[in-house]
Amino acid sequence: MHGFDFSTLQWILFAVCALLVGMSKVGVPGVSMLVVPALAIVFGGKASAGILLPMLMMADIFAVSYYHRHAEWKYLLKLLPWAFVGIAIALWVGHVVNDEWFKNIMAVLVFLCIGLMLWKDRQKNGQLFPNSWWFAAVMGVLGGFATMIGNVAGPIFAIYLLAMHLPKKSFIGTGAWFFLIVNFSKFPLHILFWKTINWQTLTLNILMLPAIALGAFLGIALVKQISEQLYRTAVIVLTALSAFLLLI
Repeated sequence: MHGFDFSTLQWILFAVCALLVGMSKVGVPGVSMLVVPALAIVFGGKASAGILLPMLMMADIFAVSYYHRHAEWKYLLKLLPWAFVGIAIALWVGHVVNDEWFKNIMAVLVFLCIGLMLWKDRQKNGQLFPNSWWFAAVMGVLGGFATMIGNVAGPIFAIYLLAMHLPKKSFIGTGAWFFLIVNFSKFPLHILFWKTINWQTLTLNILMLPAIALGAFLGIALVKQISEQLYRTAVIVLTALSAFLLLI
């Protein structure tokens, strides 16, 4: 990325992605899954992960400021060490694959997460998961890998918390803290190892801050107006289409 030499369409797409990031942190589920492949198409796989991360960090601060008191730290302490293992694996994978393979891995992870979202919706009330260390280990490593490669750990983490049967506020608060800790931990790794974050990309992120804030306001209004089922169906279809475009 050399200078801000984007087309008008790219600027619009970037602003829409920032808008969706803001919406995703105020209770509009799954919408950030659409952002990941869209940014990868514009900026490339690895570069897009570094561009998206600071926007997610800004939104995480907003989420934690509202829900910080509701976190269930016993689940965070089970999951975080394994998530860091997954991040370390992804850091190595990012070094040894080219950008085309990076985008392919992102696309596969997005499809996997869509599948998990759909499967989770069909298994709302069953006691499907054990409350054991190995389940936390598997989900933690998967989530850490997914969040480092493409910032797509949301559905994986959501399935873990749903399996623990947390109430709504505890679910949101625990998730807010998890992603704040993980995303801020990834920040220096992107700078030092992948070199996907620099002053230029951070300037782009700051320019998108108003769009992130607007997305938060629009998200609050949207949640009140449309049915969750209609929204989730639209998100899944659009996200699957975007992930498919990554493979082309």
